[in-house]
Amino acid sequence: MSRNSGSKDSGERVRNKEFARVTYFFVILFIALMGYLVYFMVVWAKLVVNSPYNQRQDAYADTIIRGSIVDKNGNVLAQTVVGDDGSETREYPYGEVFAHVIGYSNSKLGTTGLESVENFELLTSNAFFLEKLQNEFSEKKNRGDTVVTTLDANLQQAAYDALGSNKGAAIVMEASTGKILAMVSKPAYDPNNILSDWSELNSDEENSPLLNRVTQGSYAPGSTFKVVTTLAFMRQNSDYPNYTYDCSGEISQGDITIHCFNGNAHGSEDLRSSFANSCNSSFANIGLGLDLTQYRQTAEDLLFNKSLPGVLNTAKSSFALDQNSSEGEVMMTAMGQGKTTVSPYHMALIAEAVANGGTMMQPYLVESVTNYTGSQIRKNVPKSYKKVMTSDEAAQLKEYMTAVVEEGTGSVLKGRSYTAAGKTGTAEYSMSDGEKTHSWFMGFTNVDNPDLVISVITEGSDGSSSGKAVAIAGDILDAYYN
Repeated sequence: MSRNSGSKDSGERVRNKEFARVTYFFVILFIALMGYLVYFMVVWAKLVVNSPYNQRQDAYADTIIRGSIVDKNGNVLAQTVVGDDGSETREYPYGEVFAHVIGYSNSKLGTTGLESVENFELLTSNAFFLEKLQNEFSEKKNRGDTVVTTLDANLQQAAYDALGSNKGAAIVMEASTGKILAMVSKPAYDPNNILSDWSELNSDEENSPLLNRVTQGSYAPGSTFKVVTTLAFMRQNSDYPNYTYDCSGEISQGDITIHCFNGNAHGSEDLRSSFANSCNSSFANIGLGLDLTQYRQTAEDLLFNKSLPGVLNTAKSSFALDQNSSEGEVMMTAMGQGKTTVSPYHMALIAEAVANGGTMMQPYLVESVTNYTGSQIRKNVPKSYKKVMTSDEAAQLKEYMTAVVEEGTGSVLKGRSYTAAGKTGTAEYSMSDGEKTHSWFMGFTNVDNPDLVISVITEGSDGSSSGKAVAIAGDILDAYYN
């Protein structure tokens, strides 16, 4: 073989290697691009379409009539009505009742609530393809898909009625699944009139009618927080069943004095009776003995200082104690005052965890999505979110919460057609016209086989109606069971 022949073969091999490198580069680039497109369609597409900053939403609306939102039984909660002249009007048959959870859709104001979360589905049409083809040729719009929620219109109406003229909120969930059956916030607004009422609604700082108090309200938890303090005490003291305290109606440490509600002296108590009677003095005493680092860890196990699961915007609950906190701050926090804040939604999640043996379920509001004729496109199923306590811890807290109803501050729920367990609470705060209190209740029904979880708050009581929230909870639950 000649020297020129060998050089030629060597050059050929070099060119082949360079060609292979370029080929591999473009193949890898193509695979990466395809992977990104798949990832975008699966993970990000819905978020991008739902974004209020995405102007392409208008393009979807040009070809699709926005779909309906219905409750679990098919009752229409939001729909688009098309006039004879082709004009489209978004209507909300229940007015204020579902205002915060369903939200509104307005071409000038954007979308909120489920109208925003499910914007992608509502502006997507899975109608029969021949119908879509025919509409294309006749230049008609297709009907958007229907969002079937987990909400129960009858229970939602009952919660709305039970809250009456009170400022406050109520949420009801299925304990074992995380399905949200009712979510009411008051004061409310009528989404049918959102545009005409916009200026007035935005300027009403006293009532904040646009605020969803269930998920975005930040309140002192009052004695409902004693669930967290009790769990922390149980974790730090294996002999907690032997705890005793002699309540004289108040407790002092330094220059701080904590009083029991109405100055009641509860006498000799163990942990169970301290919880059932909601004894502030006993829980202040418990707080003074807690390791604050571990106390904080228990609170954060229950999602304080963390983002909450769910699809609506939620306020982050706050637990502020640390090693630099004063004894007064510790005492106040242990009984549910101080700087601790929480939403009714979060308290419902904690009650759910106790009911479920320590497991917090992923809360959800959408049962399924169908096309406008009712053919199912996708369906959601219950999912566990996180194990936040052991089954033994949950069982002990369930026993204490049952005692609240059977013999303690929640006894108004005793003797009904269902059993209940829970925790009442009052949270004091100062206003220009004197001391006010928020009234709380969180708990669950059918204790042996938990059914419903409920959380209720009413704002601004004069302090004489500490049981207002538990009474409202009773009205809501009676409407469901009876």
